[in-house]
Amino acid sequence: MIEDLNSFPVKPGVYLMKDVEGTILYIGKAKHLRNRIKQYFLPGRDGREMVPFLTSKIKLIETIVTNTEKEALLLENALIKRHQPRYNVLLKDDKTFISLMLTTKHKWPMLKLVRYKGRPSEKGRYFGPYLSAFAAKQTLDVLMEIFPLRQCSDRELASRKRPCLLYSINRCNAPCVGKVTRKDYYENIEHITKFLRGEDKSLIKELEGKMQEASDKLEFEKAGQLQRTIQRLKAVSTGGRNIIHSQVADLDAISLYRVGHQVVIVQLIFRDGHMIGSEHYQFKKTAGSDESILSSFLLQHYQKGVETPKVLLIPFKLPHVSEILHDTHGHKVGLSTPEKGDKKKILDLAFENAKTYYEQYHGEETEDILLELEEKLHLSRCPMRIECFDTSNISGTDPVASLSAFTGGKKDKERYRLFKVNVQGDDYSAMREVIERRLKRAKEEDDIPDLIIVDGGKGQLNLALEIMENLDIASCDVIALTKEEARHDKGLTKERIFLPERKEPIVLDPRSPLLFFLQNIRDEAHRRAITYHRNRRSKRTIKSALDDIPGIGPAKKKALLSHFGSVKKIKEATRKELEMIRGLSKTDIENILKL
Repeated sequence: MIEDLNSFPVKPGVYLMKDVEGTILYIGKAKHLRNRIKQYFLPGRDGREMVPFLTSKIKLIETIVTNTEKEALLLENALIKRHQPRYNVLLKDDKTFISLMLTTKHKWPMLKLVRYKGRPSEKGRYFGPYLSAFAAKQTLDVLMEIFPLRQCSDRELASRKRPCLLYSINRCNAPCVGKVTRKDYYENIEHITKFLRGEDKSLIKELEGKMQEASDKLEFEKAGQLQRTIQRLKAVSTGGRNIIHSQVADLDAISLYRVGHQVVIVQLIFRDGHMIGSEHYQFKKTAGSDESILSSFLLQHYQKGVETPKVLLIPFKLPHVSEILHDTHGHKVGLSTPEKGDKKKILDLAFENAKTYYEQYHGEETEDILLELEEKLHLSRCPMRIECFDTSNISGTDPVASLSAFTGGKKDKERYRLFKVNVQGDDYSAMREVIERRLKRAKEEDDIPDLIIVDGGKGQLNLALEIMENLDIASCDVIALTKEEARHDKGLTKERIFLPERKEPIVLDPRSPLLFFLQNIRDEAHRRAITYHRNRRSKRTIKSALDDIPGIGPAKKKALLSHFGSVKKIKEATRKELEMIRGLSKTDIENILKL
């Protein structure tokens, strides 16, 4: 502990807290250095959870005196960027963003969910970022229902000879086989772009004009289709729009949610009066006050070269930050702390998003894995819905199969399925039967997953691809996962992942979280297939053993199994034990003893 707290200056300035090795742990600023530093060490003066832990490590506190509090804030920000202390808020440039991207390099562009770090590439037009992959996926699904574009890969698009299932359910306009003109296709792209930019009203007005024009020309079918599109757009656009609409054209709303030493900051981005995206930032082991954390965040985030609106909504007043941002960007940046009205609703929404993100924080790792899966395995979509198939039999008897399902990266046991396989033969025949059965039903119910995993190698992969081609399903990715020597233990053995159009399999690091995730899905299917097979085989064994005994019908069989529990114990039973079973005659007992 620092012994002489009264030795510190009474002027504004910056303090640097160091450990026994001289490493800077925390940098802060103060209007009155002595009073501020005392608060860390006097009992009950600072209730922040991280403070006792921090003060126990402090060996030395250095101070730098400044003329004003504004100078102290500037110096604090510069020193934090330079030294990057462990317990300060630090913005990193490796943050991952989730957005919708409209590809621009292809004749038939597609809209897809993507993840990127830093600045996005020039491969397309980006909309977002979104708070979560799930929110982005919901937006994507709605847009594909209203303004269908292709959803298949470039390879699939080039090779198709007939429309896939999505065309028949109006989720794709089949550019692969010329079912749509370039003009109509690009009209859908314009509509999607306007919607994602928040230009809902102008888009609806434009479509209403086209509907009236079609009606005047007696093109009633086209007018009816436009009317349905307008109704759907109005339903989507008005949901929550009373809150996420701003009278101020351009602003950012920034709020903070804190639990102990963990802090989440959310930034809601409004342009042209509509919310066009959001970003979130998670900080652990932060020792500063809410005011110092938010001040540090604003000065680090809105640095020179970063787009900064003229209005920032914040939850509490921060002296001098507005002046510094003005000096940095050359235009006025107003910091507003509204207490009522629409701006207060927007700021409350930012707080709710920060709280929600904190409460769902552990889900971020799952989202990252799904997005990494899309990247590493070259999938055409983010695999929000995954289904895995596995079969089980011994010497071709009692063949069964199972399906494990994961939604949003988590087990979805309501979608788990067990299959009795009707065909007798090898694993290929069994796999063909269950995949065909499942996908035919999925096609009928419009319930096709994003990714199918088959347990096996190249042969099983090609089998699944053949079935999907026969069923005209192009909106689903397929991979095959196999372990060396068909082992299904969880040891650090090599896993091989087979992909379509790729000769050699991908081999992931045995310690990769992505591999562990895939193994978990496959092992779920394998475990259930094995258990189901054992149960069926056991029931068949019991049935055949007792059915061979003359005079033993269903009622007596049930009484025997209920009393002894297994065929083995029935075989081991003595005459005296058998005589205790009601309903057995002397002849029955004699026949049972012959087992």
